[in-house]
Amino acid sequence: MDLNYFIDRLSRNRDVFEGLLNGVNGEQAKWKPSPDKWSMLEVINHLYDEEKEDFRARLQSVLADPKQPLAPIDPQNWVTRRGYNERDIEASLRNFFGERENSLAWLRQLSSPNWQNRHERPDGSLSAGDLIASWLAHDFLHIRQLARLHWQYVTLMADPYQTAYGGPWKES
Repeated sequence: MDLNYFIDRLSRNRDVFEGLLNGVNGEQAKWKPSPDKWSMLEVINHLYDEEKEDFRARLQSVLADPKQPLAPIDPQNWVTRRGYNERDIEASLRNFFGERENSLAWLRQLSSPNWQNRHERPDGSLSAGDLIASWLAHDFLHIRQLARLHWQYVTLMADPYQTAYGGPWKES
C-alpha cells in the first residue's frame, strides 16, 4: 500500500471540502432536502468527529496494538446528540480542517506501518489497511453527498425555473 497516495488524496480532499463549503451561508448550511437527510453543516461536523474519534484514532490503535479494544463510536446519533445543525459553518470548517491537518501530520510521521495489523471484532476483522482505505473512501462519499446537496439546493432556489437543461442527478 502506498501511504503517500493516501496522504496526498486526504490532503487534496481538504481543498475539495473547502471549495464545496466555503461561502455557504447559514441558511444553506442548515438546509435539509428532507427531515431524514443530513444538511451540509451536519456533514462537515460528522467529518470532524470521524476525523478525530474514528479513522485516525482507530488506525492509531490498530497499528499500535490490534488486540486493544477500539473506543466506541456512534456517528449516527452524534448528529442530533451533539447538535451538529446548530453550529456555525465557519467554525465547523475550521475544526475539521484543523483535525485534518493533525491527521496528515501524524500520517506523515509513520514509518513502515504494518497494514496487516488486524483488530478482531464481533462483526469481523478490521485491518490497518482497511482503515486507511475506508478513511479515503469515506471522504469521497461525503464529497458526493455535498455535491448532491448543492444540486438539490440550486433546484429549490431556482423555483419556478427548472434545472433540467443542466442535466439530471443520477445515482450510479
